[in-house]
Amino acid sequence: MTAHGSPSTCFLLFWNDSIYGYHGKLTARERLDLLLDQGSFREYDVFVEHQCTDFGMEKQKITGDGVVTGHGTINNRLVYVFSQDFTAYGGSLSKMHAAKICKVMDQALMVGAPVIGLNDSGGARIQEGVDSLGGYADIFLKNVLSSGVIPQISLIMGPCAGGAVYSPALTDFTFMVKDSSYLFVTGPEVVKQVTNEVVTQEELGGAKAHTTKSGVAHLAFENDVEALARLRDFVDFLPLSNRAEVPVRVSGDPVDRADAVLDTIVPADSTKAYDIKDVITRIVDDGDFFEIMPDYAKNIVIGFARLGGQTVSVVANQPLVSSGVLDINSSVKAARWVRFCDAFNIPIVTFVDVPGFLPGTAQEHGGIIRNGAKLLYAYAEATVPKLTVITRKAYGGAYDVMSSKHLRGDSNYSWPTGEIAVMGAKGAVEIIFRHAADKAAAEKDYVDKFANPLPAAQRGFLDDVVLPSSTRRILIQDLQVLKGKTRENPSKKHGNVPL
Repeated sequence: MTAHGSPSTCFLLFWNDSIYGYHGKLTARERLDLLLDQGSFREYDVFVEHQCTDFGMEKQKITGDGVVTGHGTINNRLVYVFSQDFTAYGGSLSKMHAAKICKVMDQALMVGAPVIGLNDSGGARIQEGVDSLGGYADIFLKNVLSSGVIPQISLIMGPCAGGAVYSPALTDFTFMVKDSSYLFVTGPEVVKQVTNEVVTQEELGGAKAHTTKSGVAHLAFENDVEALARLRDFVDFLPLSNRAEVPVRVSGDPVDRADAVLDTIVPADSTKAYDIKDVITRIVDDGDFFEIMPDYAKNIVIGFARLGGQTVSVVANQPLVSSGVLDINSSVKAARWVRFCDAFNIPIVTFVDVPGFLPGTAQEHGGIIRNGAKLLYAYAEATVPKLTVITRKAYGGAYDVMSSKHLRGDSNYSWPTGEIAVMGAKGAVEIIFRHAADKAAAEKDYVDKFANPLPAAQRGFLDDVVLPSSTRRILIQDLQVLKGKTRENPSKKHGNVPL
């Protein structure tokens, strides 16, 4: 397949010839054939069967017990996989089904390789009772023990209900397929019985609901084929484990490429918006930016890119949406992202244009203090290389939170358009000069003093004020310098994140 973009011709040919055209979904094995490099899959536990003898189950045995497990490669890099088979017992989870999944998770943890789960299951196998519930708990424990050690990815390709939803929730990334995958704790029938609310599966737990409203899922794809093709692209950005080096891919994009458009991309009028994604794609290698959670909390942008061939994490305020203000959802979205990247030693590049935290009773009563503190905690705790570029506004506490020098930022820069202050000029003037006769003159005085990056640079809070067109070169040079960075936090069992 091609390294990036739409599925290659071979994917499309496979799609046309597969069972997909007959029932709308690929089989468990077809999915693995598309996900993994050709001929690389090694299957485990082919002959496993369930051990249940109740309710006539001893007469109903299917080899493999509803899940295909093993390891293979994606672009010649090792991954462990399991693919649930909805055609066998509805993909329901039994004791042996769970044991097969736990085995590949143990193997992945031992050798240091990602685990990818292709979920398509009707839930617990009712005939097995508590054994089935115990199987879920065994998987949950493996998810927790693997967290921060190996990347864990869930691709929901069918139903995933009840207790089954908590394994994807514990993994690092959850992807869904539109119109055919569902995630919910209780289905529409139970919801109707308990609350008298009539809702469809799609409305309750479909891809749109979880990528735009709940934030449970990170991305949604049109169909199985696109999902598997894009998952291959995504895995290319990830290190194999927390012990492995961040992957590097050779790029023909010159390190010293200067994009003159960046010098004028920020409007002179600070009230006018611009698209921070234009800034990101003009700086990173080949304009290639893999955005995560693009439809949730759009006022902050997160995703993977490469600089000088090396994988980097990007966090950026989005001026096009609510002026890039930080709120509850954007703080939580970015905080989890920063913590993932710190766990796997992926450098974090932050682009700042933030007017502050969103005011109002909805935010205060919803817990903006606690949730905003999650992002602050994540940045402060992170020991990976942290590079920050202020493109325009950096106001109030949000300036501190967004990877400032005070939170151990390694390289902190501002463009000439940077404005670093406690608040915007109008608000400040209303407080400082509320009795002044000439408010306009007072506002101009405030702007002259604070609506520029010099005061912060004079105090060492910025390392330099740089031309926007030179940002790419400077960031790549800094990443090279910081490759040898070592920093450890004080010894402790774990910190108490403001959950």
